[in-house]
Amino acid sequence: MRTERAPAKINLTLRVLGRRMDGFHELESLVAFAGVCDLVSLDPEKPFGLVVEGPTAEAAGPDSDNLIIRAARALQKRVPNLKLGQFALKKRLPVGAGVGGGSSDAAAALRLLAQLNGLHLHDPRIHEAAAETGSDIPVCLTPTARMFRGRGDHVGPRIALPVLAAVLVNPGVHISTPDVFRALKLEPGAQGPSQGPGVETFEGDLSALVDLFARDANDLEPPARALSPVVTQALDAVKAAPDARFVRMSGSGSTVFGLFDSCRHAARAAKIIKASHPDWWVKPTVLR
Repeated sequence: MRTERAPAKINLTLRVLGRRMDGFHELESLVAFAGVCDLVSLDPEKPFGLVVEGPTAEAAGPDSDNLIIRAARALQKRVPNLKLGQFALKKRLPVGAGVGGGSSDAAAALRLLAQLNGLHLHDPRIHEAAAETGSDIPVCLTPTARMFRGRGDHVGPRIALPVLAAVLVNPGVHISTPDVFRALKLEPGAQGPSQGPGVETFEGDLSALVDLFARDANDLEPPARALSPVVTQALDAVKAAPDARFVRMSGSGSTVFGLFDSCRHAARAAKIIKASHPDWWVKPTVLR
């Protein structure tokens, strides 16, 4: 039995540069990965399949359509006689929440299959299977801070960010990613909200990084807030927490995050937010 962590993916920045003629949006995003995660295991002694358990398992949808199964089948098409097995997913991250939970699960599954079959993680067939299965999966294959561009298929080198103390907050609503992109009302070939060069170098302490992050917005935050006003409530709750240094929505929502000077400050903020909103998913963590 082999097990891999599938950490939450957090978009520290997310710029929409335009909409391509193929209908996909041209993106540029700095992502980091959290300490909170799902767990994916693979038992090669059992038949190919998937079992799901955990606090958010019910919301994960039918096992047959899970991104883990789809990613495994995409790799199987490319690797003759690929050894498979039964995957077990312990689902702890919120589903459809802008933290790339399903994509990170699929990436963890591909890492497990690479280990089982003696494949190097940089094998192009693994990246092809990841890109075919979902736009966010390539950047999740090696979960550490980096930029991705295009529809997610251009993944940059590792960025050595300092460990960032954070609080993740999900107010318990699902926001459809296609609906958020549709709300931008960009026709194929149109430019997006962000134009010009983005931030390329991320260095310095938290204060310097906050200034850099603030220069690049999450362009999906305004349409997500319009579609689901509770996102604004979540943002306001984190902003009101003591010592919050930077607050933003991740991905297409509805999860928001706050950055803090230390893990102690983040833990105190999480406790305060959870006390006011006991039905929300609130987790202190670190991003790296």
